[in-house]
Amino acid sequence: MVLDKIQKENDIKNLTPKEIDVLRQEIREFLIEKISELGGHLASNLGTVELTMALHLFLDFPQDKIIWDVGHQSYTHKILTGRKDAFDHLRQYGGMSGFPKRMESDCDAFDTGHSSTSISAGLGLAWARELQGEDYKVVSVIGDGALTGGMAYEAMNNAAALKKNFIIILNDNNMSISENVGGMSRHLSKLRTSTNYAELKEGVQTSLEKIPVYGERIVSGIRKTKSSIKQMVIPGMIFEDMGIMYLGPVDGHDIDAMLKVFQEASHVPGPVLVHVLTKKGYGYRPAERHPSRFHGTTPFDIETGIPLSHGKASYTDVFSTVMRKMGDRDDKLVAITAAMADGCGLKRFHNMFPERFFDVGIAEEHAVTFAAALAAGGMHPVFAVYSSFLQRGYDQILHDVCMQNLPVVLAIDRAGLVGSDGETHQGVFDLSYLTEMPNMTVMAPKNKWELSDMLKYAIAYDAPIALRYPRGEAYDGLAQKREPIVYGKCEEIIVGEKVLLFALGSMVKTAVGVCEQLEKQGIHATLVNARFAKPFDEAYLKEHMETYSLIVTMEENVALGGFGEHVACFLQKEGYKGEVLSIAIADTFVEHGNVSILQKELGIDEDGVVRQILEKL
Repeated sequence: MVLDKIQKENDIKNLTPKEIDVLRQEIREFLIEKISELGGHLASNLGTVELTMALHLFLDFPQDKIIWDVGHQSYTHKILTGRKDAFDHLRQYGGMSGFPKRMESDCDAFDTGHSSTSISAGLGLAWARELQGEDYKVVSVIGDGALTGGMAYEAMNNAAALKKNFIIILNDNNMSISENVGGMSRHLSKLRTSTNYAELKEGVQTSLEKIPVYGERIVSGIRKTKSSIKQMVIPGMIFEDMGIMYLGPVDGHDIDAMLKVFQEASHVPGPVLVHVLTKKGYGYRPAERHPSRFHGTTPFDIETGIPLSHGKASYTDVFSTVMRKMGDRDDKLVAITAAMADGCGLKRFHNMFPERFFDVGIAEEHAVTFAAALAAGGMHPVFAVYSSFLQRGYDQILHDVCMQNLPVVLAIDRAGLVGSDGETHQGVFDLSYLTEMPNMTVMAPKNKWELSDMLKYAIAYDAPIALRYPRGEAYDGLAQKREPIVYGKCEEIIVGEKVLLFALGSMVKTAVGVCEQLEKQGIHATLVNARFAKPFDEAYLKEHMETYSLIVTMEENVALGGFGEHVACFLQKEGYKGEVLSIAIADTFVEHGNVSILQKELGIDEDGVVRQILEKL
């Protein structure tokens, strides 16, 4: 196999053209095989095989730098830098990350995981290079989906001041996770179809270069002139208007064509954007036909592309069903997503009520303020978003939603540990930053039925409210316990003595198992479903606290600023004489791995909680 000749960075440069052609097919087969077994990001990686190979032929590692936007398309890069064998433990605890990691390899220039950051990071590296008098290439690879994020434009605006080479590669596949939306998508669509411009540009440049002595000078002058040929053929070219030279479009599956353009780009004295056209899922028919489904996939059958296990309904599925039903009942209900219609469960709402559905692109800050204004205008907005991504809208939640006390619902998916995507995606901070905001109410359901009830309650609530729920299968235990939602009130599940477990959201399921284990040791604990992280049920705690020598708070969030800290502070203020034990995540970033393994390592699984309780007792 040609793939076996790739043992370290730059080995690809030793291959013949025929071997290069074989290698790209072997890489695709390798990725499909490994991801079908372990899960991971498939469509994005299949679409960038040739692009990555061209970059590795063009650059020298680790001296030259690539910054991958998000980084979910970096698998081929990892293979070409000698990490092929590590794919046996891809995204598993202690194994290789699915994203670039500087600690993992000198060839990973910058840790990524969230969108629209690559141009800022690349520009920073380019300036560091210039300030230290060094000489290496810097390339930022950004998808057209990431160009829906405002941070990319902030970076491009700033990049115009750089007078030395910095290459931005626009990987244009007309997709982010869902299909792209907005003005930039339409603009790029026009560029994709402007083959007359590309043909004219190439013909004029070739003719000019044939002129003796002065030909190359003329071409160089045209490159530097704002009113270039391109401006005549495609008026209002947005990138060049921002001071960034534009080259392309070029076929992102033609290695030779890309190499030629990359070489041309490397001679530009300043920022240059190379527009590369790729197809997400390229080379594997199921992924080409369903790129969103194969963006982040579970293990699947290679022949059919069908997932190997379907499992029970997820919390996202429950949210999706209730939103669709509530759309029928409430004609003021509107749904907002930041390029995650499928991931956040809004596809059905979109299909049924397209005029009340808004995909704003990868722009969480805009989404929050947009939702606030919809609420100010009399609508009932629900912004469905992953916990990790909502962090990007912190200021807007505080300033535009809470300060005006507007009835915006934040439906926070993937709250708590998410597993294989690792540090950048763990949703373990939302309780800390949301509960500090005046006017904000925060809820978390114990099971799938309570999620349904809480979502209906939240839509009817006339102030800011957040509803957080975890990734994966929805818990269907405690079906007999379905008391109406009352603002700020908890729910007793099990009544015991000595120990009170005050559990929030996903930790109620864990607490049930903890109670069973304690029962075997003669300890009859009380279990309370907190329901509300803010305001939590102070009256209940005040009335019952003296009954217990130990009160245990349980949350899937960092301890600092979290639910447990607020409860402990209240109990101290009320003069509680017993012990308080906070079960939460330590002050650390949680790496990738199976959620159950991570819970055990963090001491928040059943056994870990029982052990800590017995130590306290």
